[in-house]
Amino acid sequence: MKKHTWISVATLTLILALTTILPASGADRALMMATTTSTDNTGLLDVLAPEFTKATGIELKWTAVGTGKALKMGENCDVDVLLVHAPAAEMKYVVDGFGINRREIMYNDFVIIGPAADPAGVAKKSVKDALGAIRAKKAIFVSRGDNSGTHKKELSLWESTGADLPEKEQWYVQTGQGMLTTINIAAERNGYTMTDRGTYIKYEANLNGNPPLKILVEGDKILLNQYSVLAVNPSNCEKSQFDLATEFSDWLAGGQAQGLIRDFKLMGKQLFTPNAE
Repeated sequence: MKKHTWISVATLTLILALTTILPASGADRALMMATTTSTDNTGLLDVLAPEFTKATGIELKWTAVGTGKALKMGENCDVDVLLVHAPAAEMKYVVDGFGINRREIMYNDFVIIGPAADPAGVAKKSVKDALGAIRAKKAIFVSRGDNSGTHKKELSLWESTGADLPEKEQWYVQTGQGMLTTINIAAERNGYTMTDRGTYIKYEANLNGNPPLKILVEGDKILLNQYSVLAVNPSNCEKSQFDLATEFSDWLAGGQAQGLIRDFKLMGKQLFTPNAE
């Protein structure tokens, strides 16, 4: 009996030791990501996340916020990796030492949407002329106003017109909300807004292909919307899971994920175009 008891204790001790020494199993490995609302709202992450887990054993957990907030979460060491879409801000983020290994993954484009009646007459105009027409008519324009990648882009487009930002104008409404909420507010106000195409297609699908706001301005090269993945810099956040972030980046840039992104469609329309090198 004593011998049996001694063997059991020794075995238990060995198991505990191995548990401490051996790497965690896949179920115990979780990667924390901050990402833009468009990757979440469209449903893309719901497609990518389970396939990433199957391929690597790593569970992907994410928070969807504006890109500005996502970058701040990385700076504060609250997450391990970022999937965002504000290239200028991302490059500065890397230079400042908060992010590392920025990698382009996919893109779509921004579009200006508004009522089918188009009260400001912006349809098929250039971005500059469309925004000028909205300003001249004092037509309602609804902005996210949340320092997201879309908001940053929108502000840069207003600046490109050569006029002051309309932030104090009564016709310029700032929601401080995500993209789908902002689109819905614009629809309620019979106004215009700017969105990425992927989120617009989701909005369109939610309304069975017949939404009140239509795409009126598109196709300008300035409307390109690039998405990239960045690992949080372990030099700034020593507890960040840089190895898991690297696995995620490599997987996103690989053939399986790029194919999933290419094939992700709603109503037969492609929401994102993969472009990882």
